[in-house]
Amino acid sequence: MRAQVEQFLDHIAYERGLSENTRSAYAADLAAFVTFLEESGAATTFADVTRQHIAVFLEKQRKLGFRATTRARRLIAIKVLLTFLASEGVIPTDVAALMAAPSKGRVLPRTLSEQEIASLLASIDGDAPLVVRDRSMLELFYACGLRVSEVVSLRLSDVRLDDGVVSCIGKGNKQRLIPLGAVAGEWLRRYLAEARPRLARGNMAQSALYLTVRSAPFTRQGVFAMLRKRASEAAIAHAVSPHVLRHCFASHLLAHGAQIRAIQEMLGHADIATTQIYTHVDDGQARATHARFHPRA
Repeated sequence: MRAQVEQFLDHIAYERGLSENTRSAYAADLAAFVTFLEESGAATTFADVTRQHIAVFLEKQRKLGFRATTRARRLIAIKVLLTFLASEGVIPTDVAALMAAPSKGRVLPRTLSEQEIASLLASIDGDAPLVVRDRSMLELFYACGLRVSEVVSLRLSDVRLDDGVVSCIGKGNKQRLIPLGAVAGEWLRRYLAEARPRLARGNMAQSALYLTVRSAPFTRQGVFAMLRKRASEAAIAHAVSPHVLRHCFASHLLAHGAQIRAIQEMLGHADIATTQIYTHVDDGQARATHARFHPRA
C-alpha cells in the first residue's frame, strides 16, 4: 500500500503540478491512514478498504483530538487517492466517493490585538543583522498579510521599494501586488542595506530575499521557530504563528474601515466567502462602526 501511495504522490506532484507543500500534506495524511490499516489489520490492500474502515479511521482521529478541519483534509486525501487508484484499475470501485467530510463549523481566526502586535514588533530592536532581519520579516508579514510559503519564496526582484509594493506568487500560481506601507518599507530598506549583505557573505548568486546565518533561504520551519522565539521574548501570552499575523493584517484593516473586496485582493483569496470570516472576528468593532455610520443607528 505504501508503494501505491508513493506512486500517487508522484502523480499529483509531477503530472498535476501541485506544490511540494500540498504533496507533503497528502503524504502525512495518507501515512496516518495506512498506519491505521496496518496496525488494526483492517485491510492489507486498498482493494479491501471499505467505507466502514474509513469511518472508523476518522472516528479514531476524532478521539485522538484532531480537529474537524484536519479530519476533513484527511478524508479528502483518501478520496483523491482512491479516485486515482480506481482510474488506474488498481481497485474496482471508489468506496469513498459519496462520503461527506466532517462538519468544520465556523472557525474564527485567532488574532492578536493591535497593542500586542506593537509590543511584539517593538521588542525586536537593535542593529545586529539577525535583529534587523527578523524585525523586517515580521513587519512584512503584518503589513502585507503574506502566507509563510509566500515569504520564504520571495526574491530580491520581488521587492519594488520605489513603488512601495511587494510582488508574490500565491495559491493557484497567481501573482499579486501588495502595498508595503511606510514602516515595513523602511525596515526592508534597512535590512537590504545593513543586514542582508552580511548574511549573504558575498554570495551574489543568492537571490532569496531573507537569509539565515548560513546564507541560505529560510524554510517554513525556520520562520515558525524564529517567530516563536521572538514572541516568547516579547512575553506574548498567546500562541503566535505566521498565519496569526496574516489574520491580524486582515482583521485590523477591517476594523479601521477597509473594504472587504480590497482585503480579499491583498490576501489572494479566490472566493470572497473566505475573506468574509473576518467580519465575525471583532463583533465589538462591528457594533461600534454600525452605531457611528448607520443613519438609523
